[in-house]
Amino acid sequence: MDIDPLQMTDNGGAGSRSSDQLNTWVAITVAVLATFMGVCKVKDDNIVQAMQAAQVEKVDQWAFYQARNLREQMADSTVDLIRASATSSDAVAAIAKYTDVAKRESSKKDDARQQAEKAQDTYDALNKHDDQFDLSDAALSIAIALLAVTALTRKRWLYGIALVPTVFGIIMGLAGLLGWALHPDLLANLLG
Repeated sequence: MDIDPLQMTDNGGAGSRSSDQLNTWVAITVAVLATFMGVCKVKDDNIVQAMQAAQVEKVDQWAFYQARNLREQMADSTVDLIRASATSSDAVAAIAKYTDVAKRESSKKDDARQQAEKAQDTYDALNKHDDQFDLSDAALSIAIALLAVTALTRKRWLYGIALVPTVFGIIMGLAGLLGWALHPDLLANLLG
């Protein structure tokens, strides 16, 4: 007696046709989700690169801020030293020079601070989109796992359950791709 593997999975007649339809829907859904996840992954990687650039910009600007702050303090100290030992006519010119240096460094220091804060704001905005893609990826991975179990068990109700994380994942992916302000802070904070 030969064993036919098709007979082992075949419930015969209408049941088999229904099962084939379910597997077709599962396969199509998985293919669409995998493609969507691939597109989201490319965009997410670009956002992560932009976040890294913003982080570098912020660190650089704070370093410039500190350098400007030191230069300003050195110029102020020099003015104080010259005033304390003002014995020549050159002291007035030196005081004016270093007072000007201190003012210039103070102005540049403020510019560096503003640029560092702007880079932080850019990073924070990009991080919101990165969170959207991360949530999309997690939800769609769960959906694909549920779809795999659906294909194995052939339970239609499980396909319906798999659609819940599918819908959430697609919405979050679209939010990231299209720049929507949709961000479930509670969930992102819980997972982050």
